[in-house]
Amino acid sequence: MSILKVNLEQAGYDAQEMKIHQISFDVQPGELVGIIGPNGAGKSTAIKSILGTMRHVKGSVSFGQDGKGKYAYVPEQPILYDTMTLWEHLELAAAAYNMSAEQFKARADELLTRFQLNDVVHHYPTSFSKGMQQKLMLIIAFMLQPSLYIIDEPFVGLDPRATKRFLDMLYEERVRGAGVLMSTHVLDTAERICDRFILIHQGRIVAQGTFEEIREQSSLPAGTLMDCFEVLT
Repeated sequence: MSILKVNLEQAGYDAQEMKIHQISFDVQPGELVGIIGPNGAGKSTAIKSILGTMRHVKGSVSFGQDGKGKYAYVPEQPILYDTMTLWEHLELAAAAYNMSAEQFKARADELLTRFQLNDVVHHYPTSFSKGMQQKLMLIIAFMLQPSLYIIDEPFVGLDPRATKRFLDMLYEERVRGAGVLMSTHVLDTAERICDRFILIHQGRIVAQGTFEEIREQSSLPAGTLMDCFEVLT
């Protein structure tokens, strides 16, 4: 049973100028699906449509087996509150998802240790570097352990050690059964970790499938994902 089913007939900021057309795919339990495409291709419009924040959408999106599965969204630009400390951001997320105090503290402490943010838990993250802010967004998402992760450009600002910890956590969550939909420009990493790809160009899907299927569709049997990307977009 799919964790996410997407059927976007049309979507855009203006009803008279729809940006994407006929975008349909799903995400299965434990699967990592990568959305890739050049700037302006429609990736952000598709993600916002899935999240329900796009103004004009024609189509359907369903989460989980009952259409109401729990998901976590990690934006490209961290969303932070000026007057809240790092710990207070975590408390707010835990309260929103009705986590018990014991579960919250255990999960938060584990993730703060893994991402090496223990020493700044009472600091204001609006003063953090972009990489530290991105770590906080990841910690909030992983703390909630949803059935689906929607992650937009997660590698921006992360150093190699943080990237390794992020990928390790992502693997553990997939083993648990969570699905992942991830938009990224880091194609060499995507090539290694994604199970399937959705290539979007000019608001439409131009290819989708496994890496081998993308190679076949681009007529590059030995090509890298970057090579296929160049041919298809």
